[in-house]
Amino acid sequence: MSSVESPPEATRRHVRFAVLTVSDTRTLETDRSGGLLVERLLAAGHALADRDLLRDDAGAIREKVQEWLASPDVDVILVTGGTGFTGRDVTVDVVKPLFDKEMVGFGELFRWLSFAEIGTNTIQSRATGGLANGTLVFLLPGSTGACRLAWDQILVHQLDASHRPCNLVDLMPRFGER
Repeated sequence: MSSVESPPEATRRHVRFAVLTVSDTRTLETDRSGGLLVERLLAAGHALADRDLLRDDAGAIREKVQEWLASPDVDVILVTGGTGFTGRDVTVDVVKPLFDKEMVGFGELFRWLSFAEIGTNTIQSRATGGLANGTLVFLLPGSTGACRLAWDQILVHQLDASHRPCNLVDLMPRFGER
């Protein structure tokens, strides 16, 4: 997708997202996790600036994320896949070093909520979030259930300007403060 896809109804301050799926087996057509995130963010009144799918290749993942971090058209990057412990799971290893600040609470809350659904298997997730070059970045597991949980129980609220007592959207103009 080369241009910004507008949300169906811009009822509140919208955020511009880039969605990356990391998978050796999926295509954009069969990518249910990335598709769910796009569906949810558009339904919440946000915009999709770009979407891509890459194999578990450290160099390609880093290059794509850095491209989006440099873009003034992207406020939030959602990456799904490659957050586990196998040898091919490199997403966290290549993206986390780009963070200026890690959002430790995102991973902690994700695993706490996930425990109710998958029990102790949640320890296998390296889901995390952070701020890089003034852009929010969230690294999510590749399963559709994990993406649904992350969006429906955490991100939809924190990326909604009307959420109180505070939200990440209100902080966005201050991310570049020195």
